Formats: sequence, C-alpha cells, structure tokens
Amino acid sequence: MAAIVLATFNARWAHAAHGLRCLKANLGALADATELVELTLDDHPADAAEKILAHRPRLVGVGAYIWNVGPSVALLGLLERLAPEVVRVAGGPELRGEPLAHPLARHADYLVVGEAEQSFAALATRLLAGERPAERVIVSPPPRLEELDLPYALYGDGDLAARTVYLESSRGCVFDCDFCLSALDQGVRLVPPAPLRAALERLWARGLRRFRFVDRSFNLQGAASDALLDFFLSRPGEDWFVHLELAPTRLSPALQAALRRFPAGTLQLEVGVQSLDDEVVARVNRRQRAAEVCATLGWLRRETTAHLHTDLLIGLPGEGIAGLARSFDQLLSLAPHEIQLGVLKRLPGAPLARHDAAFGMVYDPAPPYEVLCTAALDFATVQRLKRLARFWQRLGNSGELRATLPLLVAGPSAFAALLELSDWLYDRLGGTCFVALERLYRLLADYLVDRRGLAPDAARATLASDWQRGQRRLPGWLRGEADP
Repeated sequence: MAAIVLATFNARWAHAAHGLRCLKANLGALADATELVELTLDDHPADAAEKILAHRPRLVGVGAYIWNVGPSVALLGLLERLAPEVVRVAGGPELRGEPLAHPLARHADYLVVGEAEQSFAALATRLLAGERPAERVIVSPPPRLEELDLPYALYGDGDLAARTVYLESSRGCVFDCDFCLSALDQGVRLVPPAPLRAALERLWARGLRRFRFVDRSFNLQGAASDALLDFFLSRPGEDWFVHLELAPTRLSPALQAALRRFPAGTLQLEVGVQSLDDEVVARVNRRQRAAEVCATLGWLRRETTAHLHTDLLIGLPGEGIAGLARSFDQLLSLAPHEIQLGVLKRLPGAPLARHDAAFGMVYDPAPPYEVLCTAALDFATVQRLKRLARFWQRLGNSGELRATLPLLVAGPSAFAALLELSDWLYDRLGGTCFVALERLYRLLADYLVDRRGLAPDAARATLASDWQRGQRRLPGWLRGEADP
C-alpha cells in the first residue's frame, strides 16, 4: 500500500522518468509512502489503472507531456470512475498554457503548473491531512535549485544498466525562442556544482556509463560548464558516453580545449540550429547569427571527435521552402553527423501564437500540435516536407548509405534532390511507414538508374558497398544475378 502513486507514460521503456523522481526526492517524510509507476505508450490505460490501484493509493499524480496526453487523459478518466475517492493531480509541461481549458482538467482534481517539486509536496501534505484546497490550479514559482534534493538515488541498478538516465546541471535557457516553453522562464539557474559532482561520482561508482543531460545550453555557464566536462575527462578508460546540448555561439578557449580532449565515441553534442536565415530566427526571438553558428559547427567538426546532432525546423513563421532548402544545404555542407528535420509545434503557453495572424500559421489542435500550413507553406507542401523528414531519417541520419547518399543528393541543391527522391519513393510506397531494407535498396537502385542516369552496374556496386558494411550477406541481384 502506498499513500501516493506518481505515474507517467514514457515514450518507451528505455526512457526513465526523470520528473517523477524529482518529485519523489523532494517529498520529505512522504517519500517513503510514495511509489513510482512507470508506463509506456504500449500500456492500455485500463492496464495502467490496474497497476496504480493495486497500490491502494489515496493520491495519484500523473505527469503529462506532449507524447502522452491522450493516454494520460484516459487514465485520469478511468481513475475517476473506478476510485472516485482517490485524489487525482495532473502536472507537466502540457499545463503551461490555459490549464483549466486542457482536457486533463476534465478528470483531475488539481492541476500543478510549473516546476512542481516544492508545490506538489505542499499540496500532497495538505491533501493527505484531509484538507481540500479550494483553488484547483497551483502555479509553482521556480524553486531555488539549491533547496532541492537531487533525484539520482532513485534510479535502480537496472535503470543504470539498461535505460536512459536523464540529468540536469541547469534549468532555463539564454534563448527566448517563441516556440519553446523556456521562453516563459527567467534566465538560467544552476544546480549547485558540489552536490551535482557528488551525485555524478555516486552514479559512476554504481556503474552508470551513459549520461544524457537535458540542459538547454550547457556551454553558457562558464566555470560550471568547465567543471562538468572535467568530471568526464577525468574518468578512466573510454567506455562512457555523454550527451550535451550546446548553444551554437562562440566557444570560450577553455571550453574549446576541453572539447578537443574527448576521445572518439564518448561525446555527442546536440546543436539547435532551427534556421540559418537571420531574419527568420530573429522573428521568433532566437538570438543567433548564421555566420556564428556555421563557424562553431565548422570548428567542432574540424577540431573535435564529437558526434554532432543538429536540428532544423519546418514551418517557422515567414520561412518558405526556398529558405528551408538554403538552410539545409548550408548545414549539410558543414558535415554534421545528423540533421534532424523537425516540424514546428505550438506548445501550450508558448509565445509562438503571437505570429498566427501575421504569417497565416495554422496548427493541429491535437498533440503534438504540429504546424499544418503557413502563408509561406501550403498544407500539401508541409505534408511533402514531413515525408522528406521521415525518409531523410532512414536514408541520411541512419548512416546506412554512406557511399550511395552522395549520388542521391548530387546537384545544385541537395535539398531539392532529396525532395524529388522523397516524392518518388512516396509514389511507389504509398506512405512513409517501415519498408524492408532489401526492398529499399531495390527502389534506390531503380531511382539511381531511371532518374539519376547511372549505369545499372555502377548503381549496384555502390549500393553493394553500403550493404556489405553492415556485415550482411549480399543478395544475388546486387551481385548482378537475375532473380529466379
């Protein structure tokens, strides 16, 4: 039996719920009476309700995120029907806009908005004491991070061995991008370095070797950033890995020196480019210059062994297909390891809504709230670009086609070549869903011959080199043999 159950639907089992652990770590005397129930999107809400009610809780807190709104609403509805005496509390980024208008509000007794460690603990204490506050919406002021207990002791040995453990050395962001909820925060707050270092040492001693930080821009905290990198650079061996998000601004000499020292395979840097059009990024209040971004990425590619994951956004206000193509082509020329083509989303509460009228922005009202069309991109074009993003993930970001990809993108514009290929594949497949690898290779062979003018032997030879890199047995048709 547990007085409190904290539950959420993770996108997949490998993603451990950082938010739930932050809440439990700061429940004080109530922590020992609290159970975590981690679900996935594969769990039916009725099965989730069964797992929660098996603990016979008096209070259930549900964490809602862009990927789990539907099952979270369904779960709360079932709990309301099955156990109306149990107090239901909803929280999470989904409630940053108009919480009482959100579908979660239909079935939740209370809604906690913002960083909830302290406010949820105070609410839970009152509820379990028999009080029922009249105000349903509890708005949490940003807590002082030095007053919070870190959650990492709540990760079990199985979590450390097989799941993604999320960490943070700061909250907030120096950018105030209209499309991001960090625009609602005030500046950057640091997790105190000494407790963080001690927590990292304990995690390392327990066997954690893959560290994924969720900081928006770790590299703008000066000495704290340097200390964080020093922790990893002082580790023995090279069987560890750290993921950090880096703001694409000028890198300090100390940071450059540290980044050069990371052994190959130990560091991944995520760099949010979004667009390389200075006018477009200024419009959405992102303070960056394309020249500086390109200089930073170029230096990282030349001087470090870091794996570079970069992002571009489809559908930014005022950016048409030509502008997106220029950004993609310029970014591709810098040779990052990945370019993720994301679709602009209007998150609840984010300031992005201020552009709707001026730039004809239309969004899907259902999660994940993706843009449907803009004055610069009609609906059909947005759909084409979404398909391109999915095909690019398979063809480009996967690393599957190292030899073949240059042939597919050859020409004045790699983006234009990929869009043509995407349209061609969609016409033949009727969708962008999974296609068996050998069938994909056959389609690409046809495309290279029919649309790019390669000789059949040359197309097969290039594709064969990619196929064999995966230590796979070469099909007969790639050896030039006729199908039986």
